[in-house]
Amino acid sequence: MSGPSNTVYLSLGGNLGDPARSMAAALRLLDADPDTDVATVSSLYRTPPWGKLDQPDFLNAAAGLSTRLSPRALLDLCLDAERKLKRVREERWGPRLIDIDILVFGDQIIHETGLEVPHPRMLERAFVLAPLAEVAPGLAIAGKSVADRLGSVDAAGIERLPSGRDWWLR
Repeated sequence: MSGPSNTVYLSLGGNLGDPARSMAAALRLLDADPDTDVATVSSLYRTPPWGKLDQPDFLNAAAGLSTRLSPRALLDLCLDAERKLKRVREERWGPRLIDIDILVFGDQIIHETGLEVPHPRMLERAFVLAPLAEVAPGLAIAGKSVADRLGSVDAAGIERLPSGRDWWLR
């Protein structure tokens, strides 16, 4: 990849089928794009459901990417990866095979239909902040580091799995 690029952070998760396999496949699909390189990936985290509690636990991870794509083009790439992996959007906060969210796109602030960056609810969700703090603890969002923000939310029930950071390459 050559030319100017942006550093982007994504959140990935799922709780149906084999979420680790789905997230790994999604990361490989994103990395295969000539304008996007997956630079770092967190360990896997087992997390309790959020929002809708009567469903299986989730697996979550965070990834840091370098991309020359626009924010909208990256969102389209992420949604295309979800479609290829058979994601069906049925209910908000409900069970899913795969979910990919853009958390941060460089230093941009974006308010468009279907695209809010930084992600508007990330700072209240330990299942997003825990993996993100592993790959970007010093990343400042609204003047405070991800690591500090993780310390101020309820992280009960979140378990870092002994997967290591290369789980997605296996």
